[in-house]
Amino acid sequence: MMPFAISAIRTMTDYAMPHGLRRGCARRWHATVVALLLACPALTTAQGAAPRATDVPNAPPQNAPLLGAHTLLSHSEGEGVSPAVTAPIETQPAGSTFIVLNGGYAKNGNGPVDNYANRWKRVGSRVVFNGYGGAFDVTAYVAVAGKGGSGHSVRIDKSGYPEGEITVPFIEVRNAGVLKDMAQNYPAPALVMTSGEVTTTGPATLVAVWWGDGGVKTMTTRPDSGFQMIDSYLLLPDNSGVQCAVAYRQVASAGTYHVSWVGSPMQGAILWLFAFQAE
Repeated sequence: MMPFAISAIRTMTDYAMPHGLRRGCARRWHATVVALLLACPALTTAQGAAPRATDVPNAPPQNAPLLGAHTLLSHSEGEGVSPAVTAPIETQPAGSTFIVLNGGYAKNGNGPVDNYANRWKRVGSRVVFNGYGGAFDVTAYVAVAGKGGSGHSVRIDKSGYPEGEITVPFIEVRNAGVLKDMAQNYPAPALVMTSGEVTTTGPATLVAVWWGDGGVKTMTTRPDSGFQMIDSYLLLPDNSGVQCAVAYRQVASAGTYHVSWVGSPMQGAILWLFAFQAE
C-alpha cells in the first residue's frame, strides 16, 4: 500500500504544480500538496473510500432478540418449601419475553407467578417423566412482551407436596416480541439425544432445555451446534433432585435449527427448544 501511495502523491504533485515556479517555490508546492493528500487517507488507499459503520461485517441487527438475565432454582428431595421462589434477577422494564419451566412432582405442577404481574401462558404439553409411575412431569410457560425490573423473581406454589424436589429455570429474552417456534420431544436413552427442529424467519434467540430422567446423582451433558450452556443442575445431592441444563444460541438469519445433547451416563431426556424473534 505505501509504495502505491507515495507514487500516487509524486505523480499528482508533479502533474498539479503550475509551470514556471522557481525551484524553492516548487519545493514548497510539493510539500503543501503532500500534506493535504496525507490528511485525506481515502485518497491514498487503493480502496478509494474510508469504511463506514454500515460496512462492518457481521454487525448485529438493531433490536434483534438477545439473551437477558437468567437463573435456576432447585429444591432437593425432602428439603423443599412452598412457595419455591427463584433468586432475584435484573430484567428490562419492557420489551422482554420470559420463560419458566416447572420440573418436579406432578402434584406441585402449578403455573408461575412473578412480582411484576405478567401473564403466563403454558406452551406445549405437560410431559411426564418415564419410569416414575407418573409422579414427575415438566411444563413450560412463556410471558410475551412482559414487564420487568430490579429484583425480578418467580414463584411456584407447591400445593401438593411442599417438601418435594423441584427445578425451575427462569430466563429472559430481550427484544423478543414473539415465540416464533417451539419443539418438544423425548428421545429414548442414549449418549447423544437430538431435539426437534425450529424454524426462524430472521435473527432469533434459541433457548434449549434438557431434563434427564435417569436415577443417577452425577452426570454430564453438553450441547452442540453452537449452543452455550448457561445454567445447570447436574450434581445432585444424596437425597436426589431434578436434573436440568439450559443453553442458548444467537442466530443471525432465517433457518431451521436443532441441538444435540452429548452426555453420560446413558439416560433419556425431555428436550425443549424455543425460538424467539423480535416480531
